[in-house]
Amino acid sequence: MPAVTVENPLTLPRVTASADAVARPVLTVTTAPSGFEGEGFPVRRAFAGINYHHLDPFIMMDQMGEVDYAPGEPKGTPWHPHRGFETVTYIIDGIFDHHDSNGGGGTITNGDTQWMTAGSGLLHIEAPPEQLVMSGGLFHGLQLWVNLPAKDKMMAPRYQDIRSGSVQLLTSPDGGALLRVIAGELDGHEGPGITHTPITMVHATLAPGAEITLPWREDFNGLAYVMAGRGAVGTDRRPVHVGQTAVFGAGGSLTVRADEKQDANTPDLEVVLLGGQPIREPMAHYGPFVMNTREELQQAFDDYQKGRLGSVPAVHGMSTSGPQES
Repeated sequence: MPAVTVENPLTLPRVTASADAVARPVLTVTTAPSGFEGEGFPVRRAFAGINYHHLDPFIMMDQMGEVDYAPGEPKGTPWHPHRGFETVTYIIDGIFDHHDSNGGGGTITNGDTQWMTAGSGLLHIEAPPEQLVMSGGLFHGLQLWVNLPAKDKMMAPRYQDIRSGSVQLLTSPDGGALLRVIAGELDGHEGPGITHTPITMVHATLAPGAEITLPWREDFNGLAYVMAGRGAVGTDRRPVHVGQTAVFGAGGSLTVRADEKQDANTPDLEVVLLGGQPIREPMAHYGPFVMNTREELQQAFDDYQKGRLGSVPAVHGMSTSGPQES
């Protein structure tokens, strides 16, 4: 799981919560069901079964892979629409091509993030490059959906290409954890992702036996999803393992610890930490559209079917046929 790393974490700024910060309790731990997305790549549905009250402003998150493809096996998605929210695609292992009808896109690989604000709407495609299809190889990533408030749902689409080298790197006081701040801020250290809805997104790697207690904004919710390894969350050390999401309650700090012994194929505990300021607005969600009312959802479908969300551009190596009505 390369993402972006450093040889000696102790050269990085160190982060810890103040001694008087109120520890966030662990409310629930859920296990993500497995499924398939797009043309058939395997995913874990990280937020399945969690009450939206605990997720807001996050809508869904899929862990894509980890899968080691044979030649000819890598898969992506066909052209599809989005409106009313942002998609965040974080590639940990492998490589993926992205294109949208607004002219955004590119290739992202180990540690890169593609941040797409769908806003008023666009068409989008994700696909492995031809060389990966031919050779096969390891693929692993995350896709997170972040809601937009009503005032921003119809804003102009925007694309951010966040390279691994721009991610803010931090560590714990003893150097036992590497913290990658992708968006938002952690203890005053800001990540490169520009967000409309205030959030924090951190990929943390904890060495066996390492523990982190991080300051966490009290007006944010708190979520921890385990991408690999085993550990515990909260001051009462509630056990968690790969494919599980912990929901934290109120407080000013959150704690994660890695088990002393990890699985043979997983040297460290890999966790995504998420926090956001709840939007607290009605949400109407169906498929690729996230709006506030059923009427707005119907308008989104009508606009898509009538071609108002854009047309499929001619992209080398990808189909240029228009979307199919549904």
